[in-house]
Amino acid sequence: MEDKLSFIIDTFPQLLKTLNADTIGKWGKMNAQQMVEHVADFFKVSNGKLIFALLTPVDLLPKYKEFLLSEKEFKENTKAPAEVVSEEPIPVRNESFQKACAELNTEIIAFAAYFKTPNVSKTIHPVFGPLHFDEWIKLHYKHCLHHAKQFNLL
Repeated sequence: MEDKLSFIIDTFPQLLKTLNADTIGKWGKMNAQQMVEHVADFFKVSNGKLIFALLTPVDLLPKYKEFLLSEKEFKENTKAPAEVVSEEPIPVRNESFQKACAELNTEIIAFAAYFKTPNVSKTIHPVFGPLHFDEWIKLHYKHCLHHAKQFNLL
């Protein structure tokens, strides 16, 4: 688990420094800045700043959790549910790529700190359901790895 957390906190942000804001990935429609802001939003879900309703039927959660706990990666062009993410990339909100990366770093730190808060044990992911810290690490790792591959960073 420590290696996955290290990838999230240290390696992924370092890899992003090699990109330009308008770099387009091998798949999908997002440019690099849109991807970084998308990943930052994903961390906001885990640290309680963005809240979505559970979209997955409860009886399907064990199957989704099985994928989450596996070493399987997200496939190319895996899309988040339309109720959570638009079909088109959201316009950038930060005035620069560097500010988008700084926002992401802030949210990663907030994620780690959030789960040290008394009485916080889980937050809800709209697809995977309630997740505790170690499950979020696995999901963030899969997500960051997916986008690192999308943008030829690995």
